[in-house]
Amino acid sequence: MTAMRRLWPWLRTLIGAGILGVLVWRVGTGAFVDGFRVIDGWSAVAALVIGLATTVVSAWRWCLVARRLDLRLSLPTAVADCYRALFLNVLLPAGVLGDVHRAVSHGRKSGNVGRGVRAVVLERLAGQTVLIVVGVTVLLTQPTLITAVVDGLAPGRAPAAAALVLSAVLLVIGGWALARRGGAWHRALAAAWAEGRTALLARDVWPRVALLSAGAVAGHLLLFVVAARAAGSHATLLQLLPPLVLTLLAMGLPVNIGGWGPREAVSTLAFGVAGLGAAQGLTAAVVYGVLTFVSTLPGAVVLFLRRGGRARGPGESWPGGTVRPAVR
Repeated sequence: MTAMRRLWPWLRTLIGAGILGVLVWRVGTGAFVDGFRVIDGWSAVAALVIGLATTVVSAWRWCLVARRLDLRLSLPTAVADCYRALFLNVLLPAGVLGDVHRAVSHGRKSGNVGRGVRAVVLERLAGQTVLIVVGVTVLLTQPTLITAVVDGLAPGRAPAAAALVLSAVLLVIGGWALARRGGAWHRALAAAWAEGRTALLARDVWPRVALLSAGAVAGHLLLFVVAARAAGSHATLLQLLPPLVLTLLAMGLPVNIGGWGPREAVSTLAFGVAGLGAAQGLTAAVVYGVLTFVSTLPGAVVLFLRRGGRARGPGESWPGGTVRPAVR
C-alpha cells in the first residue's frame, strides 16, 4: 500500500501525459495552437471577472462550513486563501495541492488541523455533489452522448466489464479491511458523519450551501461558454450545455496534470458526438484551461505578498453571522 501511494503521483502524471499524447496523435497540434492563439483581451477580462465571482461564492461556502465546525474564518481571508489555492492547483501537477495547503494552513491558524482539513473536504464535497446533480440532470436529456463518449474512450465491452469486476474486488477488499480494523474505523466514520450532518445537512445550512455551490457551477459553465465562443463555436447554449457539463464532470478524474488531460479528451469526444466538431472541442478545452489559469492570477499576488493567512479574531463578523471561537 505504501509503495502504491508513492507511485500514484507518477502514475497519474503519466496517464495525463498519455491522454494528451493520444490527442496530439489523433487530432494534431493545430487545435492546441489555436487554443492559445484565439485568446484576446476581452476573454481574459471575462475570465478574471467570472473567476472573482466564482471564488467569492466558493469562499462563502467554505465560511459557512467552517463556522458550523466552530472554526474562525472571515470572508476576505477565505477569498484570499481560495485564490491562492486555485493558483497552486493549476500551477502544480497534482491539481489539489492548493486545497491541501489551504486546509492545513487554516487548521493551524484555528488551532485544530484535523477539523480545518475536514472543513475543506466537506465544502469541496458539497460543490462536487451539486455539480454531479446538475450534470446528471442535464445529461439525462441526451443519454446517447454519454454512451458515445464512453465508447470513444474505451471501445467495446471488455474494458467496462473489467472495470466493474475491479470495482467489485476493491469494494470487497475495502469492506474486509474495515471489518478487521473494527472500532477505530467505526468511530472515525461516525465522527465524520456527525460533522458532515452539522456542517452540511443542518436545516439552516444546506440550502445556502447548495445555492452557493450552484453559483460556482454556473461560473465554471459560463467560463467554458466564453472559451467555446473564443474557439469559434457558434452553437446555441442548449447545444453547448451537455458537452460542457460532461467535460466539467471529467475534470474531477484524478489523472490530470494541473487539470489537463481528461478535460481535453472528453471535450474533444463530446463536441464530436454532438456534431460541434472534435477539433473545436479540443480548442475550447485548451482555451478553458488557459482562461482558468488567467482567472487564478490574483492568487499569485496573494501567494507572493503573503496576505492569505491572516484570519479575524473571535467575535468578528462575516456575511452570515458572527464567527465563534475555535475549539482548541
